Amino acid sequence: MKQFQIAENTWKIGTNLGNEELFEGIWPTPDGVSINAYLIKEEKTVLIDLVKKGRQFIDCYEAELNAVGVSLKNIDYLILNHMEPDHTGAMGELFKLNPSLRIFCTKKAAPMLKAFYGIEENVTTVSDGETLDLGNGRVLTFFETPNIHWPETMMTYDNREKILFSCDAFGSYKALPDGKAFDDEISEEEMKAFQAETLRYYANIVSTFTPFVLNGLKKLSSLEIRIIAPSHGIIWREHPETIVGWYTKLCGLATRGDCRITVIWSSMYGNTESMLETVLKTLDEEQIPYSVYKVPNEPQISYLLADCWRSEGIILGMPTYEYRMFPPMAHVLDLIDRSHIKNRLVFRFGSYGWSGGAQKQLDEITSKLNWTFLNPVEFQGSPKNEDREKAVCEVKKLISEIKGGRNGEVTPKEGYSF
Repeated sequence: MKQFQIAENTWKIGTNLGNEELFEGIWPTPDGVSINAYLIKEEKTVLIDLVKKGRQFIDCYEAELNAVGVSLKNIDYLILNHMEPDHTGAMGELFKLNPSLRIFCTKKAAPMLKAFYGIEENVTTVSDGETLDLGNGRVLTFFETPNIHWPETMMTYDNREKILFSCDAFGSYKALPDGKAFDDEISEEEMKAFQAETLRYYANIVSTFTPFVLNGLKKLSSLEIRIIAPSHGIIWREHPETIVGWYTKLCGLATRGDCRITVIWSSMYGNTESMLETVLKTLDEEQIPYSVYKVPNEPQISYLLADCWRSEGIILGMPTYEYRMFPPMAHVLDLIDRSHIKNRLVFRFGSYGWSGGAQKQLDEITSKLNWTFLNPVEFQGSPKNEDREKAVCEVKKLISEIKGGRNGEVTPKEGYSF
């Protein structure tokens, strides 16, 4: 990738990761993901965040620095907003080249820096509101934003240029298109793809920390922000309010999803699947948007979580397996629990062989999610006509309750639709 100048004496540097590896070792990125770091050259030369470990990433990073007349050996300051290795993996290499480098991070980040990279020299810890003068009237202010999404996280604000270096906040999956980095360069089609990948990014790695995101949004609301420069995804220089609006909407989905349903199903011998046909036909007749996911299908779990996050209703087609939940579904429910997908309306149907039991375990797993369950429809072996009639009734009830208070609107007028 090339370097991009985002303001006077300020550049974005970094790299795109391809689709060959999983983000955080879990989440697929079929369209890649960018790792954005930033360089400021005033009286002091400053790097804000780094890139992951790996010769190819470090070489790319250094080549972009060299293109604007900077070497890793002559960096004065390194600001670490976040300790996750995709932003700090090159730390060991950099410190070998530049052992006098002065590092700025939060108090919680300092012991992690020692644990991860054995570095404890020249480390200055900063607190909320502290500043760093770079010369030429350029001052950076540090804002602690814990648990967005690690406890040591902070953001850095450029008081002169009004740039918020937000690290993982306001980020997304998806590599930056060739030759583009800014929102005003992105086509409408590309922007839709970035919005979808912002939803998935949020649901996969940020949703658990939604209360802290809300705290961060409140803390930053008084700042005059001209540019938002995250560590993944688009740099927002024309309409930074757009990404703030997206994140505000995504936070709001924690309380109430949009008027849509996510259907998650599994079937051992086709009996639960047989009922699925009845459920989907009812959804089609009632004309409510829905998504369908079959479990197990590991690469799709990332997308499943994103759809659950935006849906007010969840339908689970799940057989009983030896008195308990079908194991692949238990795994999915564990991830839903970790993602804190709360306050949903839920209907479950499923087959059992000699005994039920899946519903009891489901109630236990979801006990902290504040889910409202409709009457489950369980059946021994294959579903009978009366089972199908019960399922139709419960699905219609679910849809009615989801639409209640919306005046029948499927797409909410307020905020951003995902």
